[in-house]
Amino acid sequence: QVQLVESGGGLVQAGGSLRLSCAVSGRTYRRYGMGWFRQAPGKERECVAAISWSTGGRTWYADSVEGRFTISRDNAGNTVYLQMNSLKPEDTAVYYCAADETRRLIPPTTTRDYDYWGQGTPVTVSS
Repeated sequence: QVQLVESGGGLVQAGGSLRLSCAVSGRTYRRYGMGWFRQAPGKERECVAAISWSTGGRTWYADSVEGRFTISRDNAGNTVYLQMNSLKPEDTAVYYCAADETRRLIPPTTTRDYDYWGQGTPVTVSS
């Protein structure tokens, strides 16, 4: 079993920055494709960034965060980060990390492709 625990959320003013972390525990002898999703009230969960399983993995970003958010992972692959800069009120949501067991060349961006989920960490951006 794999457990994911997010941290780093909070309240920040527009234009500010936050760094989210996702700690992977359990079967850490292997690497997973990882994604960061967010869900705002009344909206569907959407992928904002993803990174494939391999070292130096391919990344993907939603258009709404391209150039502002950066996904990365530590060398061991057990912690994944989401650096969020130039935050906007519309970035307000609960942010979730997710792990994909399938070793895909291109990281998936849909919820159905991920096998494990964290509990989420709230991010609120005030105007």
